[in-house]
Amino acid sequence: MTSKVDFLYLDEEDMKKVGVEDMSACIDAMEDVLKDLTKGDFVMAGENHNSHGSMVKFPESSPFPEMPLDTGDDRRFMAMPAYIGAPFDMAGCKWYGSNMANKEEGLPRSILMIMLNDKNTGAPKCLMSGNLVSAYRTGAIPGVGTRYMAKKDSKVCGICGPGVMGRTALASFVATCPALDTVKIKGRSKKGIDDFVSYVKEHYPQLTTITVCDTVEKMVRDTDVMSFASTSGEDPATYPFVDGSWVKPGAMIVAPSAVNFDSDFLAKRCRLVVDNIKLYDAWAEEYPYPTFGKVNIVGSKFTDMIHDGKLKREAISDMGAILLGQAPGRESDDDIIVYSVGGMPVEDVAWGSICYRKALEQGIGVKLKLWDSPTLA
Repeated sequence: MTSKVDFLYLDEEDMKKVGVEDMSACIDAMEDVLKDLTKGDFVMAGENHNSHGSMVKFPESSPFPEMPLDTGDDRRFMAMPAYIGAPFDMAGCKWYGSNMANKEEGLPRSILMIMLNDKNTGAPKCLMSGNLVSAYRTGAIPGVGTRYMAKKDSKVCGICGPGVMGRTALASFVATCPALDTVKIKGRSKKGIDDFVSYVKEHYPQLTTITVCDTVEKMVRDTDVMSFASTSGEDPATYPFVDGSWVKPGAMIVAPSAVNFDSDFLAKRCRLVVDNIKLYDAWAEEYPYPTFGKVNIVGSKFTDMIHDGKLKREAISDMGAILLGQAPGRESDDDIIVYSVGGMPVEDVAWGSICYRKALEQGIGVKLKLWDSPTLA
């Protein structure tokens, strides 16, 4: 036995070397995560074991001059701990700070780190750069949905919000819908749209038609699979709105960020799927009704509709239950599917654990010492 503890450090270049950007492999991993969620082989924060995490937000004013203020620029810190079971069998935590003003300094809005820990002792196993882990797992969860529930002949995809989440959503669409040849883009800034167009041309030459749309309606009409990933505040009236009459029969809509729909459309014309219904229950506990807005993910609108008597809980399917054959998938070519993606730390720990084990196999990263022997034990 030894009381020595060391751990591996992986910077962003190390993460790229071990394949953090391999979208197909990430989708495979997220399939296992979603199955674990349905089986119950996981633990997240909170007494309900399903909390998204713990957030530090700042006040609008303060007598303390050093304290950051909430100026509507998404300034916050967040800790997201979790344990995920087989085949990952790993504990860990994603920790990040977020500030929209970062972009003015050439930084991403959020700067993320992931720590993996021994599930028994709590000792650190790996500290890794987390931005790419988080981005790719965020795209891969929608990718699991499109792999199993998008129509196989889908040719047209739509991206509302051509930022980081838009890029990884597109990567997952391309990986799971091989017939795609068209991408439609709805963004806010000319620079963001131009950068995304350049990115598509460089990375996806099979997408021979690129259309920039000036309205959400134009992006939605005649589109087979689409993602909504715009940043937003707490007022659902400001979210991109989708009128049900615009949606093509058979379309699949994935929603990893803000989007709004008419309640009747959701209740009467759509198949509703979520990544983990217990996550939305936890949000409903933490942010009492109405939850949608306080949480911008459309699955929280589903739970609000249940509260209002507009929707029955059994109308919502967990993606993991579909994968395990416990709930039906697409039942007809005309099914319109709305797939809510909330994002959970089990996903970061899972994809991070795969990258960590590849780093060990390939001898990548820097070993750091915590101690040879603890001073206090």
